[in-house]
Amino acid sequence: MRPTEILSAEHRVIEQVLDCLEKTAENAVTSGKVDLDSARAALRILRTFADECHHGKEEKRLFPMLARRGMPTQVGPVAVMLDEHELGRAEIRKMDAALSLGERDGAGAFGDAARSYVELLRDHIAKEDNILFPMAESVMSDEDRAELLASFEHVEHDELGDGTHERMLALANELAARFGVKPASERSAAVLTGCCHGHGTAARKSACGGR
Repeated sequence: MRPTEILSAEHRVIEQVLDCLEKTAENAVTSGKVDLDSARAALRILRTFADECHHGKEEKRLFPMLARRGMPTQVGPVAVMLDEHELGRAEIRKMDAALSLGERDGAGAFGDAARSYVELLRDHIAKEDNILFPMAESVMSDEDRAELLASFEHVEHDELGDGTHERMLALANELAARFGVKPASERSAAVLTGCCHGHGTAARKSACGGR
């Protein structure tokens, strides 16, 4: 599997969590009360899986690679993606602040920030899948792809820590079951079960390009 395919497969997991977050926001606005357990679980996944892991791979690995291949990072698609990463982090901080107010006092603010985040990330994912990733593939060599795959493993093993990725996937699936949301495995042909770890089940190795 190519690095952009791994990132796209991770998008399906993020979309799964966005659907759960959206339902949590809708319930908060309708009932005037936030489901704190579900909200905190969603934010934990989004901070750890979506931001530290997924966005970390893009910002620290993919984007610098694209810059070395002549793609500008101050303007164009990469610059837009970087700006939207920061906008997403700001919305997560707003959601955190709302939850600190309590399940009732923070309901409205949480709902507003959550819905803004969901809209932002869905649009962001579409831009990456349909514009940025095809552009990236057009400028990268096979050597570049191999380097990125190895660097993705470094992100998960050394930066996040072994097992973190799997714990976030398990939590995402718990949320999906709670809300009746379609899991990532039904959204894409690429089943993400550990992304780029070099050990584990045959399914994990298939999702990571057979490694």
